[in-house]
Amino acid sequence: MAGHSKWKQIKRKKAVTDSRRASTWTKVIREITVAARAGGGDPGGNPRLRLAMDAARAVNMPKENIERAVKKGTGELEGESYQELTYEGYGPGGAAIFIEATTDNPNRTVAEIRHAFSRNGGNLGATGSVGWMFDRKGQVYIDASGLGEDAALDQALEAGAEDFAREGDQYLVSISPNSFHAVRDALEAGGMSVESSEIAMVPRNSVKVEGADAEKIIRLIEALEELDDVSKVFSNFDIDASQLAEVSS
Repeated sequence: MAGHSKWKQIKRKKAVTDSRRASTWTKVIREITVAARAGGGDPGGNPRLRLAMDAARAVNMPKENIERAVKKGTGELEGESYQELTYEGYGPGGAAIFIEATTDNPNRTVAEIRHAFSRNGGNLGATGSVGWMFDRKGQVYIDASGLGEDAALDQALEAGAEDFAREGDQYLVSISPNSFHAVRDALEAGGMSVESSEIAMVPRNSVKVEGADAEKIIRLIEALEELDDVSKVFSNFDIDASQLAEVSS
């Protein structure tokens, strides 16, 4: 299991505070707005919007908030003009970091990201500096309880999965982005319990990070994820499970 996946497991088990929820809602609303602007307000014909609305429901966002974000995207309501940008850099221990951001003020965003890097032992790099280390993949996390690994593997491959792995109390099914929704729907139709899903930047290889650098990389990832303009953060760090649990407690 890659270190970043372990980190996601730990975050999933943590309670969500009101401040964290507000930040999460801000990010989801922006994604809904951008998705609707790019592909229209019908989730049936706009896979990206469908995924964004699924994410909104997963964090218990009221239906009215979702509908308002869609209307801002389609122009039925006045809304901000967002840009989608990516940033790349290195964290402590040489870990590569890839950031996706949605912003109405790129100057503010890059300043905040650069500040997070500099305060936590990292360096913001040039475009292309680490992006080549990642592949874009659909990822579906399945509840593993009561579902044997061999049977789950067979079902995932039959549905069209590219890869399959056990991660703690979940199965991780990796999918081509182009077939993301079709495969996820097939998994659900087959009785699998989908706990979360996303289009992610998956590292091709991992970098072992230990000691003080392990604590610093977690602080850096947390600092980046707390920025409202930052949509997602991906990294190729690998930290021993026991130390990861210790530094993130």
